[in-house]
Amino acid sequence: MTTHPAHTATHRSHRRQPWRLLLATTAALAAHTLTAATATADPTTEDWAALRHCESTNRYQVNTGNGYYGAYQFDLPTWRSVGGTGRPDQATRAEQDYRALYLYRMRGWQPWSCARSLGLRADSDAASGVTPTRAAAAYISGKPHQPGQAGPAWPGTVYRYGDCARHLRTFQLRMNDFGYDFQGTGCYYHKTREAVLDMQRANGIRDSGLLGPRTWRAAWNGTPPR
Repeated sequence: MTTHPAHTATHRSHRRQPWRLLLATTAALAAHTLTAATATADPTTEDWAALRHCESTNRYQVNTGNGYYGAYQFDLPTWRSVGGTGRPDQATRAEQDYRALYLYRMRGWQPWSCARSLGLRADSDAASGVTPTRAAAAYISGKPHQPGQAGPAWPGTVYRYGDCARHLRTFQLRMNDFGYDFQGTGCYYHKTREAVLDMQRANGIRDSGLLGPRTWRAAWNGTPPR
């Protein structure tokens, strides 16, 4: 029997349909898996930066005088609800970032009116109730600490309260990476002493308040203050 060419082509086309369906289904599942994996991430660095800029013009040490503090404008009850101690504006950059992520994991964007005005969208981690690790929050400000990174050599002078020197300015600006708010005056007064003591306590150095070689090196190669 002679088979019509058009009939043969149609028949073959029908035989190929299950394979096309399988390929389409596989592709759809892969796309769904990829979307699901992306959706479970915390907010981006850019989202956090936009939130801080709206809330506090990105000032970690700001005290607005109306009961709200720091880069994320925590009030004290909210700060304490996520384990914060003291005042938010007196905490380090890393600590404020961590508590902000903690709050996001507990309540999503709801506590921040700026999140609504910015149109920030929550993902599956929002209000998940999963307590974050500090390492999970390291990405937020875009300046995670890198132990062992090269730093300037110790200048050879032990600095104390009342001293002014260009090397003190170098130390002050380095401490801004950990959430301090130095203007880089290069003069050692109360705020610099506080940063020196924080660095000494974080690294097991005797808390003398003197900026000597061990404290200087710890600012670049040691444990960041919390």
